Amino acid sequence: MNLTSPKVIQELLARANLTPRHGLGQNFLIDHNILDHIVNAAKVTQADHVLEVGPGLGTLTQELLARAGKVTAVELDDGLYALLRERWGDEPRLALRHGDATELDHAALTAEGVTCLVSNLPYAVGTRVVVDAALQPVPPDRIVVLVQKEVAERFAAAPRTHAISPLSIWIQQCYTVSLVKLVKPSCFWPPPEVTSAVIRLERHDRFPLAHADRLRLHALTRQAFSQRRKQMANLFKSAPFAIPPERMKALLVHCGATPTARAEELSLSQWITLLKEMP
Repeated sequence: MNLTSPKVIQELLARANLTPRHGLGQNFLIDHNILDHIVNAAKVTQADHVLEVGPGLGTLTQELLARAGKVTAVELDDGLYALLRERWGDEPRLALRHGDATELDHAALTAEGVTCLVSNLPYAVGTRVVVDAALQPVPPDRIVVLVQKEVAERFAAAPRTHAISPLSIWIQQCYTVSLVKLVKPSCFWPPPEVTSAVIRLERHDRFPLAHADRLRLHALTRQAFSQRRKQMANLFKSAPFAIPPERMKALLVHCGATPTARAEELSLSQWITLLKEMP
């Protein structure tokens, strides 16, 4: 069944008396080349247990099942979940779950053997799903997802760019981020109002941190970016860090930044050094 055919998609939805739900970000992929880009970037093998969020009609699911040892697919929509059960309910290598992906127990999924997250993510929850997975004590080895272009740019952002944010730092602390492919609205039915992107996150160990230190990094960057146009030295006088401006300037110089640096100017290695020097 060609699930990238608009005609097939419309017939399946009509048969089940369903229509795309904008509120759930239901935009069905109709370009097989983009599907290939996702699957090839994920480098899935029989050794992998893949987590897929928002499988919809199973367009990506059937490609993953052709390569992976196991797939766990989580679908919120009642009607789409029923269609997935009807088609793949007896497939032993597919675990279908009906529920909200933002409420997933990622630690339990890791214990079950999940190695990677590969998804055409619903726009409404794309950022949340990636961040929830990536910030686990044991995050997935690989994350390959189709998300809004602005979200992809935020994850991949370099210092001194408009897109840099705490999310950039959290993700890049444990992942190498690569933009695989920009995706036009015409590659979906119905077409969204934004451009999308396939993005790949590959785990690395260049900046190893204990989970407790990763949580401190999150707090540090949130406070630093709370007023991103202000100099960092003036942003840490209050809890939880409570550091006087002159002391903060000295810490910034120690990590290789200027005493007047703003949050968007620091490199990832400077953030890690600063974290280790923070009281």
